[in-house]
Amino acid sequence: MGNDARGSTVVGDPEQNAVRLVLAQPRGFCAGVVRAIETVEQALAQAESAGGRPVYVRHEIVHNGRVVADLKARGAHFVETLEAVPDGALTIFSAHGVPRRVEAQARARGLPIVDATCPLVAKVHAHARAYVAQGRTLVLIGHAGHVEVEGTLGQVDGPVHLVGSLADIDRLDLPAGTPLAYVTQTTLSVDDTRGLIAALRARFPDTVGPETRDICYATQNRQVAVRALAAVADLILVVGARNSSNCNRLREIAAEAGRPSHLVEGEADLDGIALGTARTIGLTAGASTPEVQVREVIAALQRRTPLAISVLDGVEERVSFALPSSLGNS
Repeated sequence: MGNDARGSTVVGDPEQNAVRLVLAQPRGFCAGVVRAIETVEQALAQAESAGGRPVYVRHEIVHNGRVVADLKARGAHFVETLEAVPDGALTIFSAHGVPRRVEAQARARGLPIVDATCPLVAKVHAHARAYVAQGRTLVLIGHAGHVEVEGTLGQVDGPVHLVGSLADIDRLDLPAGTPLAYVTQTTLSVDDTRGLIAALRARFPDTVGPETRDICYATQNRQVAVRALAAVADLILVVGARNSSNCNRLREIAAEAGRPSHLVEGEADLDGIALGTARTIGLTAGASTPEVQVREVIAALQRRTPLAISVLDGVEERVSFALPSSLGNS
């Protein structure tokens, strides 16, 4: 069942009082994730035609173990540092972006590079550099240690203040008249980010930034969709990886809406979830979750109980990004 499915399908005997399973729209892959995965796939195809040159990817191309395992099986090597990349190997930077020092290290070694950084993450980098060039003190709203945040921090010459909570803003040791600018991690909650921006401006009136526009369209669409799902479902399942920021935030948003919510990667995770008296289950998936993983979870639910499956009305995304031009020269 693809993202464009409509209507209702009863699986099993409708006389058995089937549980309603409502799928969010949109869910699953966004354009940046599609671009990153296709970048690795094309690099592998080119490498094979060139005699089997190895292809290395710095960090998981996207945060989904199923995607990474599939690409490994097709020949991609995933590493966390460039030191693990042999000389001459084609090296791909993940969708999350990398610090400038990593780019410089790759150039110094003469590694052929393909940068699969999501264009929307690259847009955040450009905003950050522009604000610093204007002489403003930069604040990055994001989660410490997240690979996207580390990449953004490393794209700016000079200090950047990382904040992820109101307490972090209270602790900023800066004069009230400091000219500030902010950028955001792309996978945050729009509502939470809006509150942090308001707090920044309350403390530092001379603050500029892109509002919530740096939070990508896919993140916003999926968050709106899970709120709509919570309005009709008794219980919410979010299909995706535990290290995926956007998947975790979808689960948190459903919980904040007052619905029991669970992050599941596959059938094994369902074993620990009591469906109880839920008559309507809502299901969504993060932007790095392949639809095949969603279908497997649905099939596992179907083995438990008859389902009447429908898709909630929502945004139909038509965004696409061109592959990196360096693929033609790699």
